[in-house]
Amino acid sequence: MASDADLNAQMRFIADEARGMLYRLSHVKPFALHETMVPAAAVSVAAQSAIEHYLSRGRVELRQRILGFLHWLAGPGGAASTPDAAHRRLAFLRLRFNAVLSHFDVFSIVMTQRSEHQTGVWLSGLDVVARDALTLREPYYDVPPVVCYLDRGFGAAIRRARTRLPGGGETPVAIIRVPRERMIGSGIAASLVHEVGHQGAALLDLVAPMRLAFQQEAKRDPAFADTWRAYERWTSEMVADLWSVAMIGVGSTLGLMGVLALPRAFVFRAVTDDPHPVPWIRAQLSCAFGNALYPDGQWQRLRAQWAAFYPLAGLRAHDREVLMRLAQRVPDVVRVMLEHRSALLHGGRLVDAMPIAERTPNRLRALRTHWGNDFRAWRSAPPTLAFAVLGQARADRATTPDQEGRLLGNLLSYWALRTTIDTSEACAVRPASRRPHRIRAVQPSAALGVA
Repeated sequence: MASDADLNAQMRFIADEARGMLYRLSHVKPFALHETMVPAAAVSVAAQSAIEHYLSRGRVELRQRILGFLHWLAGPGGAASTPDAAHRRLAFLRLRFNAVLSHFDVFSIVMTQRSEHQTGVWLSGLDVVARDALTLREPYYDVPPVVCYLDRGFGAAIRRARTRLPGGGETPVAIIRVPRERMIGSGIAASLVHEVGHQGAALLDLVAPMRLAFQQEAKRDPAFADTWRAYERWTSEMVADLWSVAMIGVGSTLGLMGVLALPRAFVFRAVTDDPHPVPWIRAQLSCAFGNALYPDGQWQRLRAQWAAFYPLAGLRAHDREVLMRLAQRVPDVVRVMLEHRSALLHGGRLVDAMPIAERTPNRLRALRTHWGNDFRAWRSAPPTLAFAVLGQARADRATTPDQEGRLLGNLLSYWALRTTIDTSEACAVRPASRRPHRIRAVQPSAALGVA
């Protein structure tokens, strides 16, 4: 049996561990106190406020729990407790402490990259593009704050707003990871707007009802039931691809084809439980979405180009048959998705909420000709429209990669700085005259310092 001295030593150890945790917690500071980003690289005021308030609540709650534990430990409850029971309570506190730190780390990479020279400002510009891509023609939902960061890899990803964080709790903002290898070129928009599509689909509850529609198609078309079940599994990714094509046109398909430019074994991988469509079919779906929304000969040319890159010759007969059956149903899949009506869209179709009429290929070509090298025109356009025009120019071979990169760097920097200035001006006037978040048409000023 342990002596009183042993018991006291054990309880002191537990108390010291709790006090040490309390001290370490005091060094988890708000990002505003230790990030060195320039103002134009900062996340939006709405995003920073949401992040800081969320993390602050977690720190305050944990601090209260630790203080409560120390109070309990020093009082009658602790005196009557056994060391193992007290240590169990400490262990749960440590789990909560690590959850608070994991939440901090989720946002830390976003904030830290904003201090990188030039990259930080471009990321702020991508935040603006993401907000614009999430803004439909009518206010069907409140647009959540969106923040972007770069990471290794080929594809992008999103942690949607109001989804679970590691250790519990819900993220107050949407966090989009975009591949660093896409920075900087028009392909970045395809990755970014696709992830925005996931957030939009969640806000409009599009995926589950559309899956039901595919289930109904499988019942009506039993000979292709397995094919329809595959498309049902892929619904979430297909909705995001549709969103991207609707927003930025052929630039979305070109960007997707760039991401899917993989060795044949990956492009022709077997149909599994993966929520992503087989890459060979996914590129065809993007072309089919584009042709349905924006009829033009370019989609057939892109489809033929993709087939030339990845011919079916050499595949096993079974794999070739599966892919051909999937391809046979592409027009029907597009029809089902375009005709689907959503309750949260007041019974309307998704495409009716998108700026389709403004982004036809001929209109984008006309805008490219009209804007030319007039940076004022490019800057004053909604960011997704500017990306759509640039993507169309790339498809038409009307711009070079170098020209594209220079223009995009200019635009991202301008949008970031313009938003920063607008926010500063809004804070200096009474609330009734504050400007909305959407980029407005402005005349560039030499004082902006953007060439």
